[in-house]
Amino acid sequence: MEGFFTGMSEIEIRPMGLEDLEAAHQIDRRSFTLPWPPRAYRYELVENPDSLLWVAEARLPDDSRRVVGLIVIWLILDEAHVATIAVDPEYRGRGIAGRLLAVGLEASIEKGMALATLEVRQHNTAAQNLYRRFGFKVVGRRPRYYKDNNEDALIMTLDKLDDGYRNWLQSGAWQRRRDGVGGPDAPAGTAPD
Repeated sequence: MEGFFTGMSEIEIRPMGLEDLEAAHQIDRRSFTLPWPPRAYRYELVENPDSLLWVAEARLPDDSRRVVGLIVIWLILDEAHVATIAVDPEYRGRGIAGRLLAVGLEASIEKGMALATLEVRQHNTAAQNLYRRFGFKVVGRRPRYYKDNNEDALIMTLDKLDDGYRNWLQSGAWQRRRDGVGGPDAPAGTAPD
């Protein structure tokens, strides 16, 4: 588990539990036009041993807690496939998606994954910029992948999950990248947040 402050709330990244399934589904519904069905999260959590799931939980000023983000990663041979990542619209822009991705990629390295991949809508530049900050590169396209509007998906891959990348993640350097270029091999020189 990892905690950090963002705005008025402390955010903790922790493994998803059964008690988080409804909140995960609600975030998914508020985030995507094609959300996963509720049973999908249950399946990933309970039945799929090759799935890693985390949530971002905010501690509110009254000391109550609220799940505000999630990530699901599938482990396929030596590949970490980011199946979904979402942050409640009220909590976007606070670095939560980056923290979820960093934790997920670090855990994937610990599980022996050598690369990471994902699909992202071609017009979702905010998400693409986040992934580029982590060193993902566009390597292909899936035409008409998203059935709600036939939008293409870009296939993005990070091909160097290793101890050096884990050290880079742990250093927090990804938090300082705002120029759309990232990873431990990216040129330095960007200003911190």
